[in-house]
Amino acid sequence: MIWQGRLDGEELLYHRIFQRVREENDYDVVSTKDFVLHGFAVDEGVRRNKGRQGAKDAPDVIRKNMANFPVILPDFSLLDFGNITCDDGNLENAQNTLAKNVSKVLLKGGKSIVLGGGHEITYAHYLGIRTAFPEQKIGIINIDAHFDNREPENGVGASSGTGFWQIAQEGEINSLHIGIQRNSNTLKLFDTAHQVGMKYILADELFFENLPSIYQRIDELLDKVDYAYLTICMDVFNASIAPGVSASAYNGIFADATFMHFYRHILKNEKLLALDVAEVNPSFDIQERTARLAACLMNEWFLI
Repeated sequence: MIWQGRLDGEELLYHRIFQRVREENDYDVVSTKDFVLHGFAVDEGVRRNKGRQGAKDAPDVIRKNMANFPVILPDFSLLDFGNITCDDGNLENAQNTLAKNVSKVLLKGGKSIVLGGGHEITYAHYLGIRTAFPEQKIGIINIDAHFDNREPENGVGASSGTGFWQIAQEGEINSLHIGIQRNSNTLKLFDTAHQVGMKYILADELFFENLPSIYQRIDELLDKVDYAYLTICMDVFNASIAPGVSASAYNGIFADATFMHFYRHILKNEKLLALDVAEVNPSFDIQERTARLAACLMNEWFLI
């Protein structure tokens, strides 16, 4: 009983999200009006990346925190296709499963939402978009303290920190990374970003007076692509508002007016067709603050 909340009435004016969710397993029912949700209950990539495990338990906690938000748009529809798991340690298989499911959603015209799980979600979600639209140019906006462009270690394979390295190996990468921390990325990772063409905005640049420049950087990316995908790693946020993550950040950013201005600017772009949130770790959360923030960020898309 994850999807439950306060029942004020059955009329549309009273509706909350839990009243508009349909749990599904048939992708043929997806239509262009639907937001389609998958949970990626996987943190094998976090384990491989030597992070704090527990993110695999996040999707249902985030769902619970999404359930009670009021529905604003009358035609809002959310289809929930459940969780993908990785009990056998085969991360690559779990990523391929998510990619196939996301591809089905996009080909039916739905908008894809994925709740992680570790940030190994990025490569899987991107692969699903690429599978659906192999000839189109895909732009990725990554709100994260880290580049996640680490080359896989021998014998370890892909992890939560290798997603953008994997994407770059498939050809041209069109990405903008917002919130990058200097003390969270080695010079090698900065160098790799430069070598493969990953654009970025440092966390230090995220202040109100700089919003025109931030908008410009976002628009420069989105103007040159056919479709857009937004991924959010919750460790970009300050530990006071997001304590429950795989790698907490004492100097992370805040979900303040500056953040919400450029975040909503991204969500309003008609090219955006996929959104995910990663690295919520309920084992280390306090009063479900991080899960609640993740749920709020998801809900913002439902308001556009």
